[in-house]
This record gives sequence, structure tokens and C-alpha cells, in this order.
Amino acid sequence: MPYRQTALTRKNAEDKREGLLRAARSLVAADGFKAATVAAIAARCQASVGSVYSYFDGRDRLLAEVFRSAAGHEIDVARAAVAAAGRPVERLDALIRTFTSRALQGRRMAWALLFEPVNPAVEAERLMYRRSYTDLGEQIIGDGTAAGEFVPQDARLASAAVMGAISEALAGWIRPDSPEPSADDQRTALDGIRMFCFRALGARHLALSAQHLATGGAR
Repeated sequence: MPYRQTALTRKNAEDKREGLLRAARSLVAADGFKAATVAAIAARCQASVGSVYSYFDGRDRLLAEVFRSAAGHEIDVARAAVAAAGRPVERLDALIRTFTSRALQGRRMAWALLFEPVNPAVEAERLMYRRSYTDLGEQIIGDGTAAGEFVPQDARLASAAVMGAISEALAGWIRPDSPEPSADDQRTALDGIRMFCFRALGARHLALSAQHLATGGAR
């Protein structure tokens, strides 16, 4: 008689799989993808190495799924912040603030998502992650250009350039071997990145942008 999964056995399997993913994600958040070995993941869940392979088709695929989960959470937070803002210049401000602040406060995960050398399966997820931010920025910049808040430009190209500039500006701050930035350092980095982005896009309401910088973007 063929074996049939019951609802309980399916749930137990799903719970074990989710537990392995949580363990892998916590290892990545603490020490990067290099720390998330199959042995370390299994040990954290008090499971055997073989059981990990019974739920995932190899470590590369497991880490790709971890990346997708972590990156999806970050882009969802950014989208929510943008959706809560008003005019395009304010939406851009929300995007920059959210991306930059979360990277500075969760430096190890940010480094893993943005810069850590990874296998091809994870790198494919990284490309989609970057594309999601470019898509979000493109919509904001396109709306801002149409509203006269930014100078006329290719919104797609401008968005890719802005997101690339933000990431590169953060690289020195979030490197695993760099010192923890103070609250003042974080404010300095955030304000500098915001002003650069507004200027790069030729914000017509630069005075408004500067006011937002001075007031911390309070609305």
C-alpha cells in the first residue's frame, strides 16, 4: 500500500523546512552567507546534515531561498514607506531613508545582500533584488519628472544610477571589518546621500528637499 502524507505529516515537514530556513537566515544575518554551512544550519536546528538535504536540493538552492526571503522583506518595507509618502520628492526621500537607515542598522545583512561574494544561484536572486529597487525608483522618478519636480531624464537609467550610488556610498560603512557607526555618523551618511540624490536628479524643489533634510523628513 503506497504511503500517503497526512495533513499532520505535511505540516510537520513544512515546519521543519521553515525552521531550517530561519536557522540559515539567522546565520547569514550574524556572519554572512559563508557562515551558513549545511553543518551549521543542521546544528542550530539539532538536526542531521542528511535531513537538510531531504528538504532542499543542495546548499546553493537553500541559500538562494534565504536570500529571496530576506531581500523580499527589505523591498516590502521600502514599498510600504514609499506608499505612505505623498509627492514624488517625498516618496524618493522615503525610499532613500528606508534603504540607507536599514542598511546602517543591519550592516551584516546589508553587506550579505549587496556585496558578499555568493554562488550563481544567489547572485541571480541578487539581480532580481536590485531590479526591484530600480523598478520602484523608476516609478517615483517618472512621476516626479511628469510633475516637474525633477528635470526631464530617462527615469529607468536615473533610478539605476541613484540606487547604485546609494549602495556604493554605503559600502565603506557596512563592511564587516569597519567600525560600528555612531548615531551622528549614521545621520551624516544619510543626509549626505539624500542631498546627493536630490541634486543628481535635478530636483526643482531643492529648497523643499533641504528643508526635509534639516527637519529629518518630518511630515
